[in-house]
Amino acid sequence: MAYDEQLAGRLRTLIAKRTDFYEQNMFGGMGFLLRGNMCFGIWKEDLILRLGPEPAVKALKQKNVVPFDITGRPMKGWVVVKPNGFKSDAALKGWVDQAIAFVSQLPGK
Repeated sequence: MAYDEQLAGRLRTLIAKRTDFYEQNMFGGMGFLLRGNMCFGIWKEDLILRLGPEPAVKALKQKNVVPFDITGRPMKGWVVVKPNGFKSDAALKGWVDQAIAFVSQLPGK
C-alpha cells in the first residue's frame, strides 16, 4: 500500500469546495498543497501535517502524534498523526484546519 486511499477520500471531501489546493505524489505518499505550499498529506496510513514550529511542539504532547521523520531527520514544524488520532471526521477536520491556518499565512509559490 503506497498510501491510504480511504484517508485521501476523506481529505478530499474536506477541501472539495476550495480551488487553492492541489494534490501531488510525494515521499511515497500523497501531499495536499495550498497555493504551492505543502499543507498536509498521507504517508502509508498516517496523516502528515504542517503546523509550524510552536503548534507542532504542542501537538506532540497529544496521544497518537509523533514527529514527522521518515528519513532519520525529523522535520521541524511537522507532525504525524496515527490513525487512532483522526478516527472521527471531526478529529480529522480539526487537524486539517490547524494545518490550513498555518499554511495560509505563508506566501504562495
